Amino acid sequence: MKRRDFVHSLARFAVGVAPVCFFGGGAVSQAMAGLKTEIDDPKGSDLSPLPLPDSPPKLRGRELDLYLQKLREFNVTHEGDVFLDAKRFDLLQSSLTRLERVQGTVGFGNFYLLSFDEAIHIAKMHTEVGPFTTEELDFLEQIFYERALLYGFFGEKPLKNMTDQIDKGEVVKIPNSGNHLYRGKPVEVYGMLRHKVGSKLILTSGVRSVVKQFMLFLAKIHEGNGNLSRASRSLAPPGYSYHGISDFDVGQVGYGQHNFTEKFVESEVFKQLHEMGYLTLRYPRDNLFGVRFEPWHVKVDV
Repeated sequence: MKRRDFVHSLARFAVGVAPVCFFGGGAVSQAMAGLKTEIDDPKGSDLSPLPLPDSPPKLRGRELDLYLQKLREFNVTHEGDVFLDAKRFDLLQSSLTRLERVQGTVGFGNFYLLSFDEAIHIAKMHTEVGPFTTEELDFLEQIFYERALLYGFFGEKPLKNMTDQIDKGEVVKIPNSGNHLYRGKPVEVYGMLRHKVGSKLILTSGVRSVVKQFMLFLAKIHEGNGNLSRASRSLAPPGYSYHGISDFDVGQVGYGQHNFTEKFVESEVFKQLHEMGYLTLRYPRDNLFGVRFEPWHVKVDV
């Protein structure tokens, strides 16, 4: 499958402006003025766009206060949020439905490890899924290769290619979890946490392929009616998730969905890990990555 290069002009980070449209027409705010995207220009355009910034903006004073407010109220729409236009929202819906059909075909456990090329092949081979259209593939490429800085996610991107694969020989399935972890340090860290806390600590999410992160991210955009900024405050865009190389989520037995909310800090598991100093978080409270506080997300440096 052909991969496209997306080249972008400088887009300034702005706080306190009206929501803007992304990937298409619609109202364009001052923060987006002059934005250009060159995509496989067959005419050989002489455009020389400026690159997007390589690091988060330096915020202070009122800008910092507004930024932190967005993180604390992560699941609502804020001024300055960036949205998909109507055409691409339709493509999001059809792409998400197709990914859900692929997951139903291969099963949840296998879907966590599925590569993008494998997903395309399965879609072609199973009539109940149906092949991805050219428009859907173009849309998914643009979501993956577009710089997430544009809509407010400031984390690093450990998986640079949409076709990056999980080496199935380098992961192990964790009993009674339905999840996998990478061999080496991730398995060692999880084993240490279980040893210190006991069987009430469980693995709630381990290794995630680009495809799995795609489905989670698209579902979150859909929930927010096309709001990319709101989605990225809740989870990393595809390619940006450290679940793809090392990290994992933990929870407490019987705590249900509270394991994925700030209420997790009230659990015995979190309190024990915090008091013993064994918990290193990827996204601590009021972080500068543009992501809400995730007390369940264990950072593993490899």
